[in-house]
Amino acid sequence: MDRIAALKIVPVIAISEASQADALAETLIKSGLPIAEVTLRTPSSLDSLRTIAAHKEILTGAGSLKNERDLNAAITAGAQFAVSAGFSPAIAKEATMLNIPYFPGVATPTEILAALEAGITTLKFFPAETLGGISALKAMAAPFPGIRFMPTGGINLANMNDYLSFTPVVAIGGSWMVPQKLVDAGDFAEVERLTHEALKAVK
Repeated sequence: MDRIAALKIVPVIAISEASQADALAETLIKSGLPIAEVTLRTPSSLDSLRTIAAHKEILTGAGSLKNERDLNAAITAGAQFAVSAGFSPAIAKEATMLNIPYFPGVATPTEILAALEAGITTLKFFPAETLGGISALKAMAAPFPGIRFMPTGGINLANMNDYLSFTPVVAIGGSWMVPQKLVDAGDFAEVERLTHEALKAVK
């Protein structure tokens, strides 16, 4: 959590071809953002995660987990933290047993309460912009002092500091600096430029 909080931005990555993962990892390191949430959305996701996790400088997580089988496969591939779109009691239980940080997506106070009951106090507010953006997050966070959030979904260069300026937000997730079309095309010069631009803009 300290590393995530220090970096402030978590690139959310989808890769169609695992052959691009090594170059992407090197680009993130070179750009000064050595962290990646590799989403399990493509057939090559686990291979890509494994390749990125082999770069020990990178804090590598797995996203879009659907069940505890996904979690175990991701950990075997090298994941150091786990993320899901919604809250899963089964994933939460398995993550606790395996001692791996788990950040479930929440969209309602009921889901926050369920996560709290599972002992989870850092949550992914998702999909952030669709749910009403920073104003909705502020309203939802008010009854839960001490809870930290990593909002994801629709966040970009233009609105990221709206979220980061809110104290309960420990970091934001986003894919605008690592869009799948650029990664798949191998355009890592543009990925590097976008990543530098994002880091420079962080207030």
